[in-house]
Parts: sequence; structure tokens; C-alpha cells
Amino acid sequence: MKLSSKGRYGVRAVFDIAFHSDGRATQVRDIAERQDIPARFLEQIFQDLKRAGLVSSKRGPRGGYQLAKPPDQIRMGDVIRALEGPIDLGSKDKTILASGDATSLRVTEEALGELSLQLSACFDGVSFADLCVRGETLGVQRGPKGRYVYTI
Repeated sequence: MKLSSKGRYGVRAVFDIAFHSDGRATQVRDIAERQDIPARFLEQIFQDLKRAGLVSSKRGPRGGYQLAKPPDQIRMGDVIRALEGPIDLGSKDKTILASGDATSLRVTEEALGELSLQLSACFDGVSFADLCVRGETLGVQRGPKGRYVYTI
């Protein structure tokens, strides 16, 4: 399984909100700048995350996106499923399912189904609160990255 840019960016964006915002709404341009993600693509990602009930939006000058639930209640798997669809390694291709030895197909598809459940459990085993702790342990600096520069 390979995550698309959309899935990877989505995980980074939700982590950014959890780590940097202290529960306040964060503007897309700030997240895009910190994470080096195109703002227009980030807007599309947030629409999918909003539909999934993972983030909410607030309009106005102090508006932006914020987590819809506490970081310990949002799992990496939730974000991936919202952006990529179900975590499923089985084949959906009808030509593959219709060809070959039926016994081999049943055995391999069953094994892939079990692996899909294990992979999903791995993603669900990591909350964004866990990632925030990991960020602190790694020394990631909170707050805006070099955004405010004053010259007198």
C-alpha cells in the first residue's frame, strides 16, 4: 500500500493543527507555509476532512480550521480513510477476481483481507496526541516558523 500525496499531506495538516494551534482555529496559509503544502490543495483536503467530521471551520479574521475532536480521539487511520477510502489490500478488479485458480484466489484474498485489518489497526493505534508527544520528544518547535520578522 502506498499513500498518495493527499493522504500524507492530510496527516501532516491534522498534526500541524493538533501541535501548533492550542485548540484555536488555524488559517490554511499558516499550515501551508509550515508544512510546505500548496494552499489550494490543502483547501481540498480540508473539505474532505470536514465532511468526515475530523475538522471544523470558522469564518472571519480569526477563522480557519480546528480539530472537531480532541487530538487523542482522532486516529491516523481516520484521516487516511477520510482521504484515501478504506484501507483494503484485496483486489477490486473484476478481471483478476474472475481469472485463475478459485482456491488460490480465495486463499490469497483472505490473507490480504486479514492483512488489511492488521494494517488498519496499526493506523488506528496512533492518535494525533501520540504524534504531538513524539513531536515534543523530537524537539519540534511549536508555533509559527519564522513568520514574524521585525526590522527597526
